[in-house]
Amino acid sequence: MQLPPPRGTLSHRVRDALAGSSTRPLASRPSPVADDHHDAALALWMLYELHYRGFDGVDDRMEWDATLLGLRRHLEDDLEQDLRTRFAKSGTSAESVEEIFRICDEHEGAALSPYLHRHATREQFLELLRARSVYHLKESDPVSWAIPRLGTAAKAALVELQYDEYGGGDPNRLHAHLFARGMAACGLDPTYGAYVAQAPTEVLEQNNVMSLFGLHRRLRGAALGHLAAFEVTSSLPSRRIAQGLDRLDLADAMQHYYREHVEADAVHEQLAVRTICGALVAESPELLDDVVLGAFACLDQEERIARHFLDRWEAAA
Repeated sequence: MQLPPPRGTLSHRVRDALAGSSTRPLASRPSPVADDHHDAALALWMLYELHYRGFDGVDDRMEWDATLLGLRRHLEDDLEQDLRTRFAKSGTSAESVEEIFRICDEHEGAALSPYLHRHATREQFLELLRARSVYHLKESDPVSWAIPRLGTAAKAALVELQYDEYGGGDPNRLHAHLFARGMAACGLDPTYGAYVAQAPTEVLEQNNVMSLFGLHRRLRGAALGHLAAFEVTSSLPSRRIAQGLDRLDLADAMQHYYREHVEADAVHEQLAVRTICGALVAESPELLDDVVLGAFACLDQEERIARHFLDRWEAAA
């Protein structure tokens, strides 16, 4: 993957540091700060991507560079504080993991799937698929960081779910690969990271939240709560999106990707909430609040993405 173009002063300096494999300019005092949240989101996304597939021409040792890790910590602290502030203002709470179903059911806000089902144009669908590719081409990877941090029951259940996400051992059924095949069939570039430069900031922030939760052991509860809400809210929207794709006669391969999630996620939601989160909280009751934080963050980020696209498409109508 190529380094994306910057969105401000900080992302420009991070990009230059990665391209030159030298963080000396970033180590200057005062420490560099982001121009705005667009700049910060891209800078943090690039730093996180070092822990996934990296960038062409960037030394793999940069993944553990102390200066980059220090900068990442600063950006992460800002992101987590913003998340926790919005979470507190929402008043979202639960007495047990079972209430994740209620939280998801009662959540109100913008949603994309009804519009995609009945109204979206072909170009709007393709625009969304390009943006979604930032996550779906590494689908499930962020939550896999949590596996070695769990006790026996939660770990076994999470691996069971992830085994499905990773195709049950068949590379042709790997969900990320199914999405890539769907993109190619739609005439889009399925290369990992091909559309990062075009991705809305809200999409980068969503990916950053998943990486934040996945890469910090102390946030393992949030990682699993995010997963649970994702699975609970996936099946019906996936059905609507598949029907919208069919309405526009878009590629069968992409329809197949979403139809795969209609049945799979109907099963996964029970596994994610009751077995995975349930086992985690049974073992560590103090993590319930973070599980609920993760569920809220999933719903909140998805709503912000929906509002971005719906506002954009409405303005262009």
